[in-house]
Amino acid sequence: MLERYRTVRQAGEKEIVIRKSRFIGHIKPVESEEEAVAFIEEIKKKHWNATHNCSAYMIGERDEIQKQSDDGEPSGTAGKPILEVIKNQKLKNVAIVVTRYFGGILLGAGGLIRAYTDGAVAAIEAGEGITRVLHQEVLVELDYTWLGKAENELHNRGIRMGQTEFTDKVTLHCLPLVDEAKQFINWMTDITQGQAEMMAGDKVYFIEGE
Repeated sequence: MLERYRTVRQAGEKEIVIRKSRFIGHIKPVESEEEAVAFIEEIKKKHWNATHNCSAYMIGERDEIQKQSDDGEPSGTAGKPILEVIKNQKLKNVAIVVTRYFGGILLGAGGLIRAYTDGAVAAIEAGEGITRVLHQEVLVELDYTWLGKAENELHNRGIRMGQTEFTDKVTLHCLPLVDEAKQFINWMTDITQGQAEMMAGDKVYFIEGE
């Protein structure tokens, strides 16, 4: 799993008009090629009467899956520019469709490339670019006598926290960054003088800054 990557928060769409042609950029975060294809088909059905529904998607930790479609526009003027925007903004696991309703004025190859580029950028703005950061859940079990000190230290250090379980002991669900998990365990061992029991939980993505 990647320690961090950029994607979009949500599905979204935004329309721009270029020389009387309407370009509607649609975007959706996707986890598989099947999801991307289904999204593209959904937009095509919604805009069945559009002149073109051009698309691109990029999926995988190492961007293994990259596809594009000009959907009838001159080769290289639509799908490729959309894919290049995804690459340039360093996004992963997204699918974009730019729908065009022809307005009667030919744009030429250069104009089409700029228009589909702008349509893809508009889609990303609508989807809201975010960075997802991987955290390692660490379950910290300790006696109640250590709770105040542990909570104070965790707060001061700015450690992300999950739920707290209260039984005969207290279990804190701590969420340090995945690359700081070992350091966190050593630190927690020190501040509790070795009295805490710790166990690794799941790896979880959170949005940076939230």
